[in-house]
Amino acid sequence: MATLETQQLDEIIVSTRRKMLTKGGAALAALAFGALTTKKAEAQATIGDSDILNFALNLEYLEAQFYNLAVYGVTIDKLPTPIPISVNGTTGGTVTLSPTFAKVPFSLPYVQSYAMETATEEGKHVSFLQGALSTKAVSMPNIDLYNSFNTLATAAGIGPAFNPFASDANFLIGAYIFEDVGVSAYHGAAPLISDKTNILPAAVGIHAVEAYHAGLIRTTINGLDGGGGTGPLSTLTQMISAARSSLANPDPTNPITTPFVTFTGSKADDIGVTVTPVALNTGSATFTASTIVDCDQNSLGWSRNTSQILAIVTGTAPTATVHQGVFFPNGLNGLIA
Repeated sequence: MATLETQQLDEIIVSTRRKMLTKGGAALAALAFGALTTKKAEAQATIGDSDILNFALNLEYLEAQFYNLAVYGVTIDKLPTPIPISVNGTTGGTVTLSPTFAKVPFSLPYVQSYAMETATEEGKHVSFLQGALSTKAVSMPNIDLYNSFNTLATAAGIGPAFNPFASDANFLIGAYIFEDVGVSAYHGAAPLISDKTNILPAAVGIHAVEAYHAGLIRTTINGLDGGGGTGPLSTLTQMISAARSSLANPDPTNPITTPFVTFTGSKADDIGVTVTPVALNTGSATFTASTIVDCDQNSLGWSRNTSQILAIVTGTAPTATVHQGVFFPNGLNGLIA
């Protein structure tokens, strides 16, 4: 059963389902991440460990800003103990927010507590990567946490805007967009790291924390929706997961169809919060389990390469030569961009 905290999203889904059914797969892709794509020829140099860490640093800037703004209402460089966004003599970007931005008015203490812990840990990830990269660390790129979410809502036919800072429920959906992506990004980057003694263990350590965050967000959403996999929040996660999978794995032979909650086939690499039948010591699946863990049929977490991650966070194609848009309107900083 949906709680009071989910009534807003429940009303959105009920009132707009017919509108959404008239839209195609492209609209679903835009639901989660928009569709701005720009391309230009660019020489590619050899990718090294520092480039991989800087790619991760860009993603951590995004997450740290989102969570700290949600909890404290300020960007990370304005915290009591500031986290720099300008490093090594280069100027950091800006964070675009609603003109009427305000931090999340948490009404559920446990959600606020989770948000505070995650904000602290994502900030530490930024500081750790900056320290590990030292003189090679890149500054924060421009980040958009306003037009990006409005683009999602408009493209989906939900309405002119979606504010992830408006309530506990909205915050959880905003967090859901990021967390599983970070887990798959670190998984995909691990084999590329050449320093197996110093850098790889640290990257795996961050991967573990991101996985905890993702599991926590998914568990909380599942609980608020009553665990049935059909509540308003769960439905939105299924739509977002389908969009992420479609963006990372474009497949014209397997388009997303209405009601925009699945992206099936061999290329699917994302599962929303729902339920699935399972078998326990029997040959038939007679029990129902929640899909808290976002993994494949062997219970292995998904792995995405850098092109797939760039496609998701910018709304571009994995094959684009330049990835700009949505959360990173001017692209990421560093060689992997």
